[in-house]
Amino acid sequence: MNIIDLDKYFVTIPDGEIELRDDRIKQKWKTKIQSFSISKFPVTQKIYTEVVNENPSEFIGENLPVENVSWIDAVNFCNKLSEIYNLENCYIFSETDVVFDRTKKGFRLPTEAEWVFSCKAGNNAIRYGELEEIAWYKNNSDKKTHEVGLKKPNNWGIYDMLGNIWEWCSDVYDETVYGTYRIFCGGGWNDEERSVMATNRRRSHPKSFKIDDLGFRIAKNLDE
Repeated sequence: MNIIDLDKYFVTIPDGEIELRDDRIKQKWKTKIQSFSISKFPVTQKIYTEVVNENPSEFIGENLPVENVSWIDAVNFCNKLSEIYNLENCYIFSETDVVFDRTKKGFRLPTEAEWVFSCKAGNNAIRYGELEEIAWYKNNSDKKTHEVGLKKPNNWGIYDMLGNIWEWCSDVYDETVYGTYRIFCGGGWNDEERSVMATNRRRSHPKSFKIDDLGFRIAKNLDE
């Protein structure tokens, strides 16, 4: 089964370094990025349905981004897609936890650092272009999601990283304070301008939280 054309669906991200910040605790830190691949678009309902045989989305359309998915839903999708392509699963499930194995060759969610680095695409600004040109947000979305790829991409050819839907990342937000809560980034169709920035981060419960402006895109380690 050929769900996606891997050569056309992914963009190769170069090695680099990114500074992250948490305004809640007033801290900044730098993270090195090892070259990897990330999808040009958020996962659409067509692709999601072909892999898991269901569509949880509020707004229905094959080329609309899938939304209303929890973090667990997103990583389950990644594992199932990996199995279709005979790749190693990146997420190992136990009765009480999900372990992310960053070294495996299967499909996965990007880390927060990878997501921000990919979003900025070599630009240190809070956005990779003029908001109206790159993102669907509260002022222009008509209170709904839109088909992926209609707005301008960033300098690395990646679409919809800001606006339309928030996107889950692999990372735990702050285990000491929030337990297993996971990070999501990017802003959605219902957000004000101030929330649609490369540096904006939120968090929520990996199993129970799902909403109509939250989906995901996928990443993959490069083949050796």
